[in-house]
This record gives sequence, C-alpha cells and structure tokens, in this order.
Amino acid sequence: MENGTPIGTLKTWARTIRRDARVLYLAARDPRIPWYVKALALFVAGYALSPIDLIPDFIPVIGLLDDVVLVPLGILVVVKLIPPDVLAELRATATAMQKPVSRLAATVIAAVWGAAVVVGVWLAFRHCVAK
Repeated sequence: MENGTPIGTLKTWARTIRRDARVLYLAARDPRIPWYVKALALFVAGYALSPIDLIPDFIPVIGLLDDVVLVPLGILVVVKLIPPDVLAELRATATAMQKPVSRLAATVIAAVWGAAVVVGVWLAFRHCVAK
C-alpha cells in the first residue's frame, strides 16, 4: 500500500487539493458565502481549474511554482474563510461531482497571454527598429 509513504501522502494531498478546488467553485455560487469570499473563490477556482496557466508549465521550476505553491495557498485561504458547517456540506457535494471547466477563466487567462505576446512583439519591434 502507498498510504504512509511519501508518494501515498502526496497523492492524498493532491486529491484533497482537487476536491477543495471544486469546493471553491461551489462556494462562489452559494448564497451563504460572503461576497468577498465568493470573489476570491471565483478567482482561485477559475485559475486552478483553467486549462491555461499564467506561468506555463514548460518553464523550468517557475512553471510548476503556481501549481505547487500558489494554487494550494489560494485554496487554503478561501477554505479558511468559509463557515465550517457550509464547508462540510460543500466538501460532500464536491466529492460527488466531476471537475468543472471554467471557460471564463480560460478566456481571461488567454487574453492576458495574448496581451503579453502583443506587448512583447511590439517592444521587440521597437527595439529592432530603434537600432
């Protein structure tokens, strides 16, 4: 068995993070959650569930930093802000549901990347023309 081993512990931790990302998705739509927690939950869940990362995974070390550090920290902060009784109910619901896809978050992140590429090309062009 893998439980008790470092690999088993990491797998359990990853499942918990995935489940709590779905909890954030549900919390953002729950009327019992304060608006500021909903806003933070939408941001973190959208980023966690988005197929596009702000920092691409192919960039060594830094590319995985958001997946390994930033997303779990964001999830932890939002989960701490959700009332315990509501959190227990949302976790039960999240365990039974499939992974949602946030098209809006993917669109926003793609737009940020697109803008970064346009600015980068524009700056490179200005630099090359100026010389």
